[in-house]
Amino acid sequence: MSYLGWPAGIVVLVLSWIISLYTLWQLVQMHEMDGRRFNRYHELGQYAFGPKLGKWIIMPPQLIVMIGLGITYSVTGGSSLHNFYTIVCHKNGMGECHSAGLSVWIIVFSAIHLVIIQAPNFNSLSGVSLAAAFMSLSYSTIAFAGSINVGKQPGAVYNLNGYSKSQGIFGVFNALGTVAFAYGGHNVILEIQATLPSKPNQNTSVPMMRGVYIAYAVVSWCYFGVSIAGYWAFGSNVMSNVIFSIGHPKWMVAMADLFVTVHVIGSYEVYTMPVLDMIECSLVKHRIPNGLPTRLVYRSLYVCFTGFLACTIPFFGDLMGFIGALGTGPTTFWLPSVIWLVLKKPGKGSWHFWACWVCIFLGVLVTIVGSIGGLRGIIADASTYKIYQ
Repeated sequence: MSYLGWPAGIVVLVLSWIISLYTLWQLVQMHEMDGRRFNRYHELGQYAFGPKLGKWIIMPPQLIVMIGLGITYSVTGGSSLHNFYTIVCHKNGMGECHSAGLSVWIIVFSAIHLVIIQAPNFNSLSGVSLAAAFMSLSYSTIAFAGSINVGKQPGAVYNLNGYSKSQGIFGVFNALGTVAFAYGGHNVILEIQATLPSKPNQNTSVPMMRGVYIAYAVVSWCYFGVSIAGYWAFGSNVMSNVIFSIGHPKWMVAMADLFVTVHVIGSYEVYTMPVLDMIECSLVKHRIPNGLPTRLVYRSLYVCFTGFLACTIPFFGDLMGFIGALGTGPTTFWLPSVIWLVLKKPGKGSWHFWACWVCIFLGVLVTIVGSIGGLRGIIADASTYKIYQ
């Protein structure tokens, strides 16, 4: 919102919500076709484009999303832990607080995952996922209420007059990628749907879509409420994490930081599971034993890998824009429609035909310009950042 402004910001929020819901519906409907169940995104892609081409079309952006989310969530979790410690330390009158740098807190966050990541599958993460969803809703409520409570700030402006022309253009590009980042669930939806049992008289798409509609109702509150209230209160000066802009009361900010930490712990695990599944399939293919020692090694190495990259490029806002555009842009906004056109072959007189092409056009546009804006932001941040502080 800070770069898009009121009219364009509202339009982008609503349009992205509608398009992502439509493309998610497409994936859910294509989970069961021709007597088969496609339990992974790349399996559906291979069915549409062929065994080799399908894998290369789907897996690169999907891996960008899932690994990128692991990195971004590590940055978010580390930042929230860092902020929570700083608040609690000063609140309890401990004198001058010598908190470790952000990199250390990212490592602490990653250490938590060294244990949780040993969970065998999606079913075993149901409790973690439920806690993550509840914490997301709680954080969003706090962020919304906190923004309303502090009210419109005297310095709040709703334009880009404080930015150069190039900063404004690239900021808009990055904002489009950031909006796309919010809708990464398409990358795991087929794996989640695969946990539903098949019934002779009912397609799994029916109960799945019930859950999707509930989830999107929650998403609309979490993203719309926080974005609009935060922008109203702070204008273009609002931070990537609106809680940091609110700043007080301290107990509320500390609570919100804890909620964010729990949320990203659960989200990290959900988006990591498909990556681990790919690794396990590769091990089986190469006849490498996949016992407990092997799982401990590669799962722990994966956590260390995402934690290392998070320490190296801890730029939350620009990471969201870059990953959202380059990874979520294809897998959420236009690849489902391409697959739908290939497999369902709707006629030109069908509204699905034209809806698919609108999704493809807008999705490709977001992928290109959002990637440019996010990459430019990361480079600009890196030029003034002291690494591993």
